[in-house]
Amino acid sequence: MKRRSERGGEAAARPDGSQGKGIGAASAAATAGALQPAAGGLLGYLRKFKIRRLLLDLFILYASVPFVIRLFPSLLQKFVFLSFLSFPFGVDFQKPEVYLNHTVSIYLTPEPGVTYGVWHVLPDNRRKEAEGEDRSWHEEALGDDNPVIIYLHGNGGNRATSHRVQLMKVMSDANFHVLATDYRGYADSTGNPSETGFTTDILFLYHWVKARSGNSTVILWGHSLGTGIATNVARVLKEEEGVIVDALVLEAPFTSIRDAAATFPLTTIYRNFPGFEYLILDTMARGSMYFNSDRNVQVLSSPILMLHSEDDGMIPIEHGKKLFEIAHNASQKKDTIRFISFPASKEYGHDHLSSNPELPDIVK
Repeated sequence: MKRRSERGGEAAARPDGSQGKGIGAASAAATAGALQPAAGGLLGYLRKFKIRRLLLDLFILYASVPFVIRLFPSLLQKFVFLSFLSFPFGVDFQKPEVYLNHTVSIYLTPEPGVTYGVWHVLPDNRRKEAEGEDRSWHEEALGDDNPVIIYLHGNGGNRATSHRVQLMKVMSDANFHVLATDYRGYADSTGNPSETGFTTDILFLYHWVKARSGNSTVILWGHSLGTGIATNVARVLKEEEGVIVDALVLEAPFTSIRDAAATFPLTTIYRNFPGFEYLILDTMARGSMYFNSDRNVQVLSSPILMLHSEDDGMIPIEHGKKLFEIAHNASQKKDTIRFISFPASKEYGHDHLSSNPELPDIVK
């Protein structure tokens, strides 16, 4: 009995003080085991809460954008006129020779407070003569019987953007003068972008060129947004001044800015949104943005060449085909309205029709 008691005592109380270790450890483990599910459940709940809150915030942001645009049309103008994205960055526009040989930079002032920049690229057959000549010589050269292109770019970037430089080079190599401008509010041009302002700028440039070009053919060449500007200018010249533009080249054209917005990639996530047309498309007019090429071409008498790539992801080729149909049906000289499409296999997309080696011959 004593030994059994002593053994029990030894089990209950050992000299090294470890008698409670087994029971305490078991108790602690049990407590920890009980807490772990609770802690895991709490953390899981917090994670789910954060995800739900994030999704809710994203939905609120998504749903509020159309209403904000409707209330503040000037915000929509920022998306249409991407003048704040003046890429490439850090360009010294007064040194166009960095990008193109035999090119001079000029600045025109169509109205007080607005000055815009223009690059004049000489045709290949005048380059040798141009060495060391000043701006006045370049102005006089516009009357040398080489055709003149007034190039109107799209809604983003500037006249130094690579695909635009490529087009200038291709056409100047084919003995065209090319005058490429940045509209008011773009690049080194002052003023604020607007449809009426763009029309004013290009009307001034057109008259400036015509005053110096003699009998040379002057072509309004618009790309993307520039096609809307080109048809606006051509219509004003005809209806208000009785002037028929020698020719228009419309590269990746659309019927109207409203129609273009309906298929533009940025609006994809809102096309099934209730009130999409009212909140976003109709707001174009509230922001004084129309670019109604479909209406303009119906009153023009100028030859029109439309160019469109089948793999254009910005302005689908259906826009160009529809605009051609409208212009062709309205024209009394139907053979002067042409539409040329380029197969998707060429991969010209929205910006690279200048990669086609036959482009100068197509235009001529």
